[in-house]
Amino acid sequence: MNPTVIRRFSELADKADRILEAKTLDFVSHDGGKRFYDIDAAEFRGWAASVLNLLQRIFGEDSMHFRHFTKQEERVNDNEGEFRAALAIFHAAREDYEGGYLFNMQSLVKAEVFDEVLEQANALLGSGYKDPACVVVGVALETTLKGLCSREGIPHAKLDKMNADLAKAGKYNKGMQKQVTAWADRRNCAAHGEWQAYSKADVQDMMAGVTRLIAELL
Repeated sequence: MNPTVIRRFSELADKADRILEAKTLDFVSHDGGKRFYDIDAAEFRGWAASVLNLLQRIFGEDSMHFRHFTKQEERVNDNEGEFRAALAIFHAAREDYEGGYLFNMQSLVKAEVFDEVLEQANALLGSGYKDPACVVVGVALETTLKGLCSREGIPHAKLDKMNADLAKAGKYNKGMQKQVTAWADRRNCAAHGEWQAYSKADVQDMMAGVTRLIAELL
């Protein structure tokens, strides 16, 4: 979680409280004496614009939070009840963010990035450039291990160290640890010009294995 985002949520929550504190009585119903209040429409519009900007940056325009808030924001003029409905969506978004419930969205984003990287590696391999392809797959492998370490609270380090720490933490078994070591060695050979140490088929196997690792663990 980004401290700046958390602070912005807090600032907007405080501003919403001030808008509610400044509400004015509109009328009292004749059937039960229920009171209806108005809020400052201009203050609300400014607040809503800031909320939409925040939700767009965090969740994206296709997210449920952004779409629901946009729809509710259009209904609000100066009615306190409609404002409270918009505020409820804002609080739900804040709870999801601060509660750490965005991991699925983040995983999807990571998956899209890895798809692009592995597609690039596959294109290089298909064009006969096995060595650059091996390096690219190696980058995807190291990035995957860093992501797993972050999730498990393991410090980032050299690839071999992260691999050992992840196996020790039970993220995967000794067999996978040895496989990751073999892939890392292949990547190192490619990066240091030892291009005869592996074949095109080796790179293809490495790419398939790293793809499975990403799909299963990230």
